Amino acid sequence: MNQSTYNLARMNMILHDVPFTDFDIRQGDSLENPQHMDKRSEAIVANPPFSAKWSSDSHFLDDERFSAYGKLAPKSKADFAFLQHMIYHLDENGTMGIVLPHGVLFRGAAEGIIRKYLINEKNYLDAVIGLPANIFYGTSIPTVVLIFKKCRTDDADILFIDASKEFEKVKNQNKLRKEDIDKIVNTYKNREEIEKYSHKATLKEIKENDYNLNIPRYVDTFEEEEPIDLDEVIEKLKKNKEEMEKVDREIEKYCKELGIEAPVF
Repeated sequence: MNQSTYNLARMNMILHDVPFTDFDIRQGDSLENPQHMDKRSEAIVANPPFSAKWSSDSHFLDDERFSAYGKLAPKSKADFAFLQHMIYHLDENGTMGIVLPHGVLFRGAAEGIIRKYLINEKNYLDAVIGLPANIFYGTSIPTVVLIFKKCRTDDADILFIDASKEFEKVKNQNKLRKEDIDKIVNTYKNREEIEKYSHKATLKEIKENDYNLNIPRYVDTFEEEEPIDLDEVIEKLKKNKEEMEKVDREIEKYCKELGIEAPVF
């Protein structure tokens, strides 16, 4: 849609030795005017604009990308519209990874209905991976990677990974280190449960949470704090009071020598 992004995308292909005749990149609005409706992909990787606006016009209810859901993403947030568009283009044996804001995990109304359809009716959602805040340029919000597959078995679980606390702070930006990325990838590939990091949720568990996918509902990262010794706290307060009274007496002494009123109450 953006002229500069369109040109960069084509340049990227050429820099990676993909001949001009082997790619088909077009400029346009993927939601309002799709130009590859006949294409299906075995791999889809996407970072659509977060919570962008779109028309959400009622004629899209007859569009084969959206019609089965019975609801359209709201005008103010096209996140699910992009997701539905990509699900439509995903091949039956394909895998899709999409980066979105956390709101897609729990927002209700039409978005809740779409989310329930994808999980309950289609069973496409394979994993939910929470990323740290401030790792993307242009936004500081925490984001989530959703992994979808159309070839999941009926009894397959949904893997939740909370990778939001494992990163390196570099100046004003947070960065995923190689070990952080490796841990995410290995946990996903092995579908491993790690305390305070990952959890395999059954579809029954998801249903009991009313299809709310908020990660803390599934991955408990709560850290117990050491109990507070109240007697020790009282002793510290007493010592602090004694120190303050000593300082006040010192101030009074110097103020008398200077012939001014002491600022002690």
